[in-house]
Order: sequence, then structure tokens, then C-alpha cells
Amino acid sequence: LDIPRVNTIVIEDAHKLGLAQLYQLRGRVGRAGIQAHAYLLYPPNLELTDSAKRRLDAIQEFSQLGSGYQLAMRDMEIRGLGDLLGEEQSGQADVIGFALYMDLLQEYINELRGKILPEVADTELQLPRLVAFIPDTYMADNETKINAYLTLAKVKSKEEIIKLAAVWEGLYGALPEETQVLLRVMELKLVARKVGVFRIYASDDGRDLFLDSKLTDSLWELLHAKIPIEFYYRFSFEKGRIKITSLALLPGDKQVHFLIEWLGCFLS
Repeated sequence: LDIPRVNTIVIEDAHKLGLAQLYQLRGRVGRAGIQAHAYLLYPPNLELTDSAKRRLDAIQEFSQLGSGYQLAMRDMEIRGLGDLLGEEQSGQADVIGFALYMDLLQEYINELRGKILPEVADTELQLPRLVAFIPDTYMADNETKINAYLTLAKVKSKEEIIKLAAVWEGLYGALPEETQVLLRVMELKLVARKVGVFRIYASDDGRDLFLDSKLTDSLWELLHAKIPIEFYYRFSFEKGRIKITSLALLPGDKQVHFLIEWLGCFLS
């Protein structure tokens, strides 16, 4: 649903929907610089459950732009956050206190990131819309260009990429757009390796992106929770493969940008 000029949405049986679903539906209107209204309806004689009341109160309270994080926190408070490392998603954060729960969760994430996160040697990219190379007009000599590619392939950090870009600019002038994208591709590879993603490719219909990884189900549950709520439901996971809905429809440089941002969330 993408009709930017529409300014009103009516949601029936709103008590049956989750907080994230209500947030996503409400965001479908009012994106064209005009005042928008979202009406959440439920049967007048229905006695709402405590959870339903809290969800409707939350969606009413957090109506300003950029409130996705607060809604995510409230959603976790309402639903309970489940076991720290297991597959079950039951339990209540208020048993030990929300702040203590988050401290424990961060401690486990740090441990996983430092000891268990499955780093891979390299990441293969197959993105048909991606244009990333060093043009002949920028480096005319083939040997120079080959050495540049080899040097880029050996970088170990974003800082090294920035330094290499500065060297190229000093020697050959401003970086062409295609070469800027190439540097971003290398940055994506560095991030992907650290989170265990060894292949990134588009679906056969050219709509979605798939990321083959060495992640386990338990690790994915922890990492997925770090994705911003406005993108949370674009991700799915099955047998080590991450699917990101509709990302392959964007230009190649945009795909790389979002992948760096989203995969970077796993390392933060």
C-alpha cells in the first residue's frame, strides 16, 4: 500500500493487531506533507484484554515522528521478551525489571559477538543492479588499475578504505561515482564477513535479496531484535538464509547502503 496523498486510514478490529502492525499501518498515510488521521476501531461492547488496552494506549501516546524505538520498547514490555538464549518467546520482563533484563541481554550479545558470531573468510556479491568499478578515464594504465584492485581487496577496516580513497584522490583526482560505489562494496564485504554472511544475491524475480549465512536460529533472534522497527518486518530467516523483502528493486548503490546500515546494527 503506497498512496502518499491519502490522509485517512480506518483500521477495524484494531485490538486484534500487534503494536508493530498498528504502527506500520498508521504510517501508510500522511507522508505527503499533509495532516493525517488514523482511526482504530473495535466493537463497542467488547471488554478489551489488558494487553490490547496497553497496545492501543501506546499507539495513541507515541504519535510523533521517530517514535519507532519507544514503541519497540513498549511492545517488549507488553509482550514479555522471552528466554535470553532459547527458542521460547514467553516470559515477562517485569519479573526481574526491564533495566536489568536489558543489561543481561546486552551482556549476552557482547559475549556472542566476541566468541560465537561466525565470521567468514569472504563474501560473494551477485547484485545485477550494482555498478562498481574503476573507469579507464580515472586510471588508464591496466597495471595500475590491477594493483589498485589488489590493494582494495586486502583492506581490513573501514579506516583503511578511507585512507586508500584519500591516496587515490591525491594521485588521480576526485573519485568517479562508480569507484565510490566500489569502495562501499568493500565496506559491505567487511561487515558481512564479521556477521557470517558468505553470499548476497537477488531472487529470481529480481525483487528480494537473500543473504546466505552461518547464523543459527538463536543467534538470528538476538541479532534481528537490533534492526530498527520500521524495517524489522522486511527480514525473515530460514535455515541460515536471510531474506530482505523488496530490497533488490532499489538501485545497486542503495542496496549496498542499506545492507551496510542494517548489517552494521548486528555489530553495534
